[in-house]
Amino acid sequence: MKRAGILNRHLSGALAELGHGHEVLICDAGMPIPQGPRVVDLAFRAGVPSFAEVLEGLLAELVVEGATAAYEVQRANPEALALLEGHFPELELVPHEKLKELSERARLVVRTGEARPYANVLLRCGVFF
Repeated sequence: MKRAGILNRHLSGALAELGHGHEVLICDAGMPIPQGPRVVDLAFRAGVPSFAEVLEGLLAELVVEGATAAYEVQRANPEALALLEGHFPELELVPHEKLKELSERARLVVRTGEARPYANVLLRCGVFF
């Protein structure tokens, strides 16, 4: 049994398969999930688990070289924006419709139970060396 880190076997296994340049979408409960990417649905109840909890957990296990979110988060969800900007000073903001298009190329989608709008981010994996 794992001692620490992400215990969900589906999520842990999916993360181990990621390589440089692969993309991971962490999304709220309302984000449309595109056909194609592997999906790990963690949503349990509204707000559980939160976007922040899942983002923090994934960042502890991944090397991330870039992140993209919807610019609508600026007005609709300043808490999520502050969290993202705290981790990604060069956060790229695009229209929400563009983020949905970009999410189609994600290798993995991790759905949270987040019930606040625009709590979504597309992460681009880097390398540790």
